[in-house]
Amino acid sequence: MGTVRLPRPSFLLVSTRGSCLFLLFCLRLGATCPQPCRCPDHAGAVAVYCSLRGLQEVPQDIPADTVLLKLDANKISHLPDGAFQHLHRLRELDLSHNAIEAIGPATFAGLAGGLRLLDLSYNRIQRIPKDALGKLSAKIRLSHNPLHCECALQEALWELKLDPDSVDEIACHTSVQEEFVGKPLVQALDAGASLCSVPHRTTDVAMLVTMFGWFAMVIAYIVYYVRHNQEDARRHLEYLKSLPSAPASKDPIGPGP
Repeated sequence: MGTVRLPRPSFLLVSTRGSCLFLLFCLRLGATCPQPCRCPDHAGAVAVYCSLRGLQEVPQDIPADTVLLKLDANKISHLPDGAFQHLHRLRELDLSHNAIEAIGPATFAGLAGGLRLLDLSYNRIQRIPKDALGKLSAKIRLSHNPLHCECALQEALWELKLDPDSVDEIACHTSVQEEFVGKPLVQALDAGASLCSVPHRTTDVAMLVTMFGWFAMVIAYIVYYVRHNQEDARRHLEYLKSLPSAPASKDPIGPGP
């Protein structure tokens, strides 16, 4: 009668551990990849692809060790503060082709050290707070946004490392200076133009208008005063003319003594 050899304890232990590790690995992949995104292997790093998924907000269950995060071509309109602060290994973040209208000072908190590329192109961003992106060392794409060009935007751009391949496509949709509308903003700033001189010019114009107003009031008062006095003088003259003239007295001249 044949005998059945039992597996050695060490082999059984290794097999059990291997099965457990494989099971945990599968569970980990299934639990950490947000739906309906894909998380393929990206050169040994975690990459999360959520492009063209109709997302209206940033998924909350993005793996903490994500290196590449693609959220482009969705319907995201709002980025909450600290939405990516747990992604300390993130190197590339693509938020292009969404409906993002604003970014706050704490939107990209926690990404200052490692992020290398941030794509915000083709959104609806009008204003950029100076502290919103200034702490990032990443290359930033801001082209094709309806930016309102003002001094605050100029100060914010000077703090950024703009992507050279798209920097010429950053244009003013509206501006405090009409001549900037529709033109490449960075080119104009590099040529010596400034959006921060507008308040001084506006103040000077306001002062000139105020001075002109006061001057006009003084002239008007002088004219009124002269005309009023002329009218009083004319009336007084007419009054004097209307008075009856007194008869001249005739003293009799008598013969001398």
